Amino acid sequence: MAEQKATNVTWQDGQISREDRYQILRQKGVTIWFTGLSGSGKSTIAVALEEALFNMGKLSYRLDGDNVRLGINKNLGFSEQDRKENIRRIGEIAKLFGDAGTIALSSFISPYKIDRDEVRALHEAADLEFVEVFVDCSLAVAEERDPKGLYKKARAGQIKNFTGIDDPYEAPATPEIHLKTDEMTLEQEVSIVIDYLIDNEIIMRSYLTRADDQADSATAAAW
Repeated sequence: MAEQKATNVTWQDGQISREDRYQILRQKGVTIWFTGLSGSGKSTIAVALEEALFNMGKLSYRLDGDNVRLGINKNLGFSEQDRKENIRRIGEIAKLFGDAGTIALSSFISPYKIDRDEVRALHEAADLEFVEVFVDCSLAVAEERDPKGLYKKARAGQIKNFTGIDDPYEAPATPEIHLKTDEMTLEQEVSIVIDYLIDNEIIMRSYLTRADDQADSATAAAW
């Protein structure tokens, strides 16, 4: 874990608890961590899942690899050390989202097991849910998809330290969810993640859906 450099700093608690926020949102905060090769489908699944959760009345927010590198991590490259710092920062941001009661959808190649394990440990230390999703796709299929043309550039030597080509990818051994995106449909993948969230009471059955809320509002208005 990163070393604490600032001294004389103390965590400041407020009057509103995490459980208070969860009750308002009628959901638990959680980090869903999508890891896999470039082109495996991480962002595609996260976008579709965000829409599905919205339609269920659940608040989520996508933390996408490229989006983050255009902002808070714009000073980081793709060396091993920069990749580590990239994932460390995202882990901290995702933890804050979870504490706020939001479902954080984090889509990052995150090729090194030790970095993903540190993010998991960060969440566990804060008593927050962390769900690792291995977005599994063969290199051949990912390279065939190549939505951003990155594999072509990597093969041509125009991009260095590219995961799967000249940098390693360490696949999760025991992820909470394993999606084989070269065998499944997008609908199946989204359904599997939502089922996991419901079965593990991250999206609690006792919390109302948007449709239930609307029905209750109509009843209240009638009274």
